Amino acid sequence: MLTKPSNETHLQLWDGRAIPRLGMGCWAIGGPFYAGDTPLGWGEVDDAESIAAVHRAIELGVRFFDTASNYGAGHSEEVLGQAIGNRDDIVVATKFGFATDPATKQATGAFADPAFIRGSVETSLRRLRRERLDLLQFHLNDFPLQQSDDVFETLEALRAEGKIDAFGWSTDFADRAERQATRPGFVSVQHTMNVFEPADELVSTAERHGLVSINRGPLAMGLLSGKFTAQKTVDAKDVRAAALDWMVYFKDGRIAPEFAAKLDAVRDLLMSDGRTPTQGALAWLWARSSRTLPIPGFRTVAQVEENVGALSKGPLSDETMREIDVALGRG
Repeated sequence: MLTKPSNETHLQLWDGRAIPRLGMGCWAIGGPFYAGDTPLGWGEVDDAESIAAVHRAIELGVRFFDTASNYGAGHSEEVLGQAIGNRDDIVVATKFGFATDPATKQATGAFADPAFIRGSVETSLRRLRRERLDLLQFHLNDFPLQQSDDVFETLEALRAEGKIDAFGWSTDFADRAERQATRPGFVSVQHTMNVFEPADELVSTAERHGLVSINRGPLAMGLLSGKFTAQKTVDAKDVRAAALDWMVYFKDGRIAPEFAAKLDAVRDLLMSDGRTPTQGALAWLWARSSRTLPIPGFRTVAQVEENVGALSKGPLSDETMREIDVALGRG
């Protein structure tokens, strides 16, 4: 029996609403898409199961879903739109910057000019079946700092026109978030963060400016679920099988040995108080900062239920957090 989230796992958003500090990341439910022969999705998906999983998450109290215009070459937004539509009690966040061809499922480039941004917004509104985008995030991680002002001026204009409620940046660079943090309407920074990557600078930026720290990769692309063995390989259509510079947790479709060793060092600590490794990894993020909002990916109802089950147990204890730091050589 899943219980209701505790108060310490709620977060107040920019519009005054308080939601559970757990979102659902919708990259995986977009299905396959590619850059040439390189997979960028998480393999084949069952749309009916995806929609059932979204509905189950909502039933269990989840009120935040994160997607992007390029996930599955737009299919993620379409599935989410079919599952949620224009419900005003659900926060739907999406991203722009990467172009894709829905017919070929191919990535076609990265763009940030005003015409592209406006076109992307209209496409996302249509796919998501929304009258307004709750949160629109710039998806180009390392976009040049100086040039970013023009991007966010366009977002300010879209906000004034009522197309979007708020905006943020999906970036792992604190100086990017810092530059835009005081701009009216800038409310969030989405960045990689998990037990292995504490993201000190970005957490400090979020706390200092009252931003929502949206944590992508909270389970280290599934490694922290504890469900992978050294011999287990992912499907050839799975991005974790790709030879990408930023793919550090998996190599050649298998767990990277150095991260397997790190997981072994903290597994028992994450499983304190009857948690699964997944639930412990989420609990670590809640204990890390009051501004964190992890968005674990999902493809099934069972995954959603395990993720949401972490809320009832709350953050890890201060002592367990210290022990994890010691186990990972951080103190």
